[in-house]
Amino acid sequence: MPDVILPALNEASAVEWVVRRMPAGYHPIVVDNGSTDDTARIAATAGATVVSEPVRGFGSACYAGLLAATADVVCFMDCDGSLDPVAMPHLVGYLERGEADLVIGARIAKHGAWPMHARFANRVLAAEVRRRTGVRLADIGPMRAVGREALLALALRDRRSGWPLEMVLRANAVGWQIRNVPVEYAERSGRSKVTGTVRGTVRAVGDMSRMLREDGRS
Repeated sequence: MPDVILPALNEASAVEWVVRRMPAGYHPIVVDNGSTDDTARIAATAGATVVSEPVRGFGSACYAGLLAATADVVCFMDCDGSLDPVAMPHLVGYLERGEADLVIGARIAKHGAWPMHARFANRVLAAEVRRRTGVRLADIGPMRAVGREALLALALRDRRSGWPLEMVLRANAVGWQIRNVPVEYAERSGRSKVTGTVRGTVRAVGDMSRMLREDGRS
């Protein structure tokens, strides 16, 4: 059954709920990305494997979790309570049936869950990806399912907020079938390090813009 990689930075208020919501057989790997609270201890007590990645960055945490994983299929999702792990078998099912190589949850946001500046930035990014690649994605979201060995073979380089976009661009370049499926998106626990502030969103947009420039397609 899949390993679930959960990048975490100061998510003590949500990590237990996320870990305990794992579907049967899904193994949580919480990657503590330099937390100063009790994230790691709470995660371990709740039953997760905890990996420490002191180099800050969303991509750094995701990659550390990928290296720690052993299952044939790996899932990624935020560890802030905004996404419910019970949705993951739905994503994984598309892989198991051979209907996709990379499945990404398209967030259906509850009222107040997704700040307008972040929603707008995501919409513009998805439109640009569609224009460049022809892949019809509504969301470049954080919940996703993919084969572990295939993902390692993509050799993703980004270690910041460009990681999710680089995955899509490289997967498309080698001919993967990429699919969006809807997932519910709730208000997170605590303040987001990315979408919770305009500054964080601008930083993420900068990282993803760099990925688009490096991709070379126009």
